[in-house]
Amino acid sequence: MTFSFNGTTVLDRVDLHLEPGRMVGVIGPNGAGKTTLVRLLSRLLTPAEGQIQLNGRELSHWQPSEMARVLAVIPQNPELPPTFTAWEMVLMGRTPYLGWMGKESEGDRVIARRAMEKTGVWHLAGRLISQLSGGEQQRVVIARALAQQPRVLLLDEPTAHLDINHQVQTLTLIARLVQERQLAALAVFHDLNLASQHCDELVLLHRGTVVAQGSPSQVLTPPVLQQAYGTEVDVMPHPHSGRPMVFPVCPSPPSAN
Repeated sequence: MTFSFNGTTVLDRVDLHLEPGRMVGVIGPNGAGKTTLVRLLSRLLTPAEGQIQLNGRELSHWQPSEMARVLAVIPQNPELPPTFTAWEMVLMGRTPYLGWMGKESEGDRVIARRAMEKTGVWHLAGRLISQLSGGEQQRVVIARALAQQPRVLLLDEPTAHLDINHQVQTLTLIARLVQERQLAALAVFHDLNLASQHCDELVLLHRGTVVAQGSPSQVLTPPVLQQAYGTEVDVMPHPHSGRPMVFPVCPSPPSAN
């Protein structure tokens, strides 16, 4: 697909395929088109050329409520109503399943609670959104997405505002759910090392085009990264996983003498 804004091509002939049980990480420098890609896949934007299919059907043919039972989005900077409690926010994930009376069942409440327990925010259920830190709000948003019981997850910087402990916990949880529930997931990352350790496949965008696609070992190489990011890097295997770790080559500090 191709997408343009005000006459400028933002994404040019991007071709992707998401499969159940795999997490695809989208990486690239600022302005590469990563967030635009998520917005296109979640139908907030419409491609100028090409098409997007979900389960073999053109995305525009899906009703919003029907689509929400299949696809969940975790945005980068969600706008959350400050007077809602964390519990009310997560329970909103059950909205696509409510009947004409719009009343949650006991089953809906059980699913919402389990989602909060999995993301470690059940103890925050009674707190107002305005009383939560940025990291806590992010985990509540992830819990809301899990409460939708989707088949496809779209995540735009899912670890934004999270400390290193919750970054690892959140991505480990998402990766496990992708495997256990056979979800198809696409996640945008700025942190190349987090993407390397948690994704099955990486897609590197540069100026709106795919310049590399494949396993972390195939994509995270010094020549490819220098081409996209314009900076020299070293790449070495992680001591435990063996997956590539990326380090910028920094100039030597001035001598103390």
